[in-house]
Amino acid sequence: MIQQNLNELENKAVYLIREANAKLNNIAVLWSMGKDSTTVLYLIRKAFAGKVPFPVIHIDNGIDFPETYEFRDRLAKKLNLNLIVAKSEIKREISGFSCCGANKTVELKKILNDKGFNGLIVSIRRDEHGIRAKERYMSERDKDFKWDYKNQNTEIWNNYVTNTKKDGHIRVHPILDWNEIDIWNYIKREKIPINPLYLSKEGRRFRSLGCTHCTTSVKSNANTIEDIIKELKTTKTEERGGRQQDKEKEYIMQKLRSLGYM
Repeated sequence: MIQQNLNELENKAVYLIREANAKLNNIAVLWSMGKDSTTVLYLIRKAFAGKVPFPVIHIDNGIDFPETYEFRDRLAKKLNLNLIVAKSEIKREISGFSCCGANKTVELKKILNDKGFNGLIVSIRRDEHGIRAKERYMSERDKDFKWDYKNQNTEIWNNYVTNTKKDGHIRVHPILDWNEIDIWNYIKREKIPINPLYLSKEGRRFRSLGCTHCTTSVKSNANTIEDIIKELKTTKTEERGGRQQDKEKEYIMQKLRSLGYM
């Protein structure tokens, strides 16, 4: 049953990625080196005979974990990625934080404008946050990155609209309907490399990864992928409980996402 579910999720994700490639002429991929975005890289490789044919963007605020940078450089070399590293500023913004959020969005906007990307593959999932649950598989952003969450295209019968407003772009969400256990089961099955911070060390591990300023670890003894899957079946802790931005009031996250936040 698990394998059948993973096959269905994989097939849909690969279909979405190929549809985006067919309909959009200049696509990039966002990569945070987390479990979700790394899984998306491997889904892209499934779609294109073992290659990632799109530029891969890391928005770097300079304060990610050392393990994250090491993992980025090692996997980028192994997969022969066309990696674009863009530095974002650290300054106070709408969420009340200075490290991530709107500041990374500003840098992303510069890259899309400079490179002319009209499609962006992003690894969000609906179950991560109530506001992300409002997204579509292919979601339109205008030239200012604004997202009109009250007026979105209907997606039925695998019909995904990719018309962009002038100078806008389409966000493509291949794993939108996956959940956390799906991700880990897929990582286990496909033997996808992971950031070592996900594994327990001295009774703590990271369940969701951001930068050193806004991410905290959780108590856990799970030091293998099998242990993580087993732990997730009983835990009552939210996946992004260690991500400070996600503890903000819902309207703040909605405001951030409407302005282009990932």
